[in-house]
Amino acid sequence: MEKINIFAFAGSLRKDSYNKALLRAAAELLPENTELEIFDLEGIPLFNQDNESQPLAKVKEFKAKIKAADAILIATPEYNYSIPGVLKNAIDCASRPYGDNSFDDKPLAIMGASIGNIATSRAQYHLRQSCVFLNMHPLNIPEVMVGAIQEKIDNNSRLKDEKTREFIKSMLVNLVVMTKQLKK
Repeated sequence: MEKINIFAFAGSLRKDSYNKALLRAAAELLPENTELEIFDLEGIPLFNQDNESQPLAKVKEFKAKIKAADAILIATPEYNYSIPGVLKNAIDCASRPYGDNSFDDKPLAIMGASIGNIATSRAQYHLRQSCVFLNMHPLNIPEVMVGAIQEKIDNNSRLKDEKTREFIKSMLVNLVVMTKQLKK
């Protein structure tokens, strides 16, 4: 059976980010014959259309890894009712110049964590809007929106809440199924 490669990144630069903790949990919960690579957005420059035809090495690496992946996993915080600037900037860098959209036709799963009760619902819905233009295939269910994350991780930023871990595992299984269906 062919291995499914998932490329993952969080819309946060903070080392101990809750959303990076979700990605680390996902790496522990992968279905059989699935690999996950976590990429750090640190070092991606601010998007400047003057430079889009000659991107810096970090942007070239990011774009190449997206193109090589079978599926994408994004963990997003919610800042001011939307996606963080660092995430939007990375998406802009990877989808430009026009005609060189690294995300084109990629299956995608979205998840997010927050200390608030409604988690990252607004950010995830805004991210889905961008995915429409980018011609991505976002997974619809389950929606993984982890509220009160500070109560669900241990002192080492490891996700300890079993119910949340099972939810992430279910999302990954569904992402792999969708990815295989789209490859046919």
